[in-house]
Amino acid sequence: MSEQTLIEAARRLSLAVSALRFSAPVTHVYNPLDYAWAAHEQYLRRYGRGHKRILFLGMNPGPFGMTQIGVPFGEIAAARDWLGLDAPINKPALENPRRPIEGWACKRSEVSGRRLWGLFAGRFGTPATLFAEHFVANYCPLAFFADWRNVTPNKLQPMEAAPLLKACDAHLVDVVSTTSAEWVIGIGAFAEAQAKRALVGVPGVQFGRILHPSPASPVANRGWAEQAVKQMRELGLWS
Repeated sequence: MSEQTLIEAARRLSLAVSALRFSAPVTHVYNPLDYAWAAHEQYLRRYGRGHKRILFLGMNPGPFGMTQIGVPFGEIAAARDWLGLDAPINKPALENPRRPIEGWACKRSEVSGRRLWGLFAGRFGTPATLFAEHFVANYCPLAFFADWRNVTPNKLQPMEAAPLLKACDAHLVDVVSTTSAEWVIGIGAFAEAQAKRALVGVPGVQFGRILHPSPASPVANRGWAEQAVKQMRELGLWS
């Protein structure tokens, strides 16, 4: 069962990254594969079954998405109402008072997730139709904060980032081999670059990229969904 293999791979990744330590400017590290494991496992068990032609790959958890509920790009309303997920969420051992974990009660919207899952809902109608050939994952499972500010993995100290990237690379290889993905589509340049590097020895995988849906991107704020669809069509993946 491919979903069980994905679950086991995610457990290995969680254990590997939980042992890592990071220095300033990082003040807090959240591992949603720990405190939000039940929801992540529910996502994998429900949607990880079977072969996937296309793997969409994000960078790492956003503060109001996967950081809250353990689901990639997990905007609360989309994960609850469209994906139908509802597993309980716990708290990290060391919680950042300026970035509290509220789980399903979080009132903030993760704009990137709202845009991504909104595009999928509009195009495919049901999760079953989407996940028949597609899957969504993040390259790195950890969220990093410098006080209240989000720190992306590419801003970490190189010596501290090296073991993290090693664990994330191994997990990505597991995901691609388990799903038999033919294409890995980076959601943004960082994810595409990491995929190309991590999967260099994996035969038969092709790579592409779509614009990241972050509201911090002025380009993404000008019709992100239309641009993403156009990029997928140019790759020959969507009609």
